[in-house]
Amino acid sequence: MRLFVSADLDGLANEVSAVQSLFEDASGLRTTDPKQAHVTLKFLGDTDPDRLDELTEALEVAVDNASVSPFQAEIGGLGVFPHLDYISVVWVGVRAGSEQLTRLHESIEAATTDIGFDPEDHDFTPHATIARMDHAGGKELVQDVVESRDPDVGTIQFDEIRLIKSELTEEGPEYSIVERFPL
Repeated sequence: MRLFVSADLDGLANEVSAVQSLFEDASGLRTTDPKQAHVTLKFLGDTDPDRLDELTEALEVAVDNASVSPFQAEIGGLGVFPHLDYISVVWVGVRAGSEQLTRLHESIEAATTDIGFDPEDHDFTPHATIARMDHAGGKELVQDVVESRDPDVGTIQFDEIRLIKSELTEEGPEYSIVERFPL
């Protein structure tokens, strides 16, 4: 089962979709489902279902150790990975609330690597992916929008994080909640 830990942007689908529309003429850019927008705190990958109890326990401890109470986050701004010259992913950022998300990520990272999951191979940047670049046809348009626009997506209250199962389908990934961890 393919798993990740997220802070979901529930209720901001229309706002995410509005930002995605800035890129509608960009050839080669595939938008994500705005109803599934989330900040990935830890990608776990393919996980043996027999490890679910151990993982859930580790995540409960990680959330407690992070000492993050429910908080509001401001979502906005644009960025890309890995960089503007070679765009793989387009994202919206986290303006306020990134400290809390980073604390959660660091605690989850420590807890999951302690039980044998691979450590991240890149720095954590709180963001929600809104599009993926399949080819560079529309790269100049994407570059122009990212450099010239600074959209506000909205404010969201994070009360929990979630362990999510991702099933890859021909229509795109389908997500289901495996477990919720209140802050």
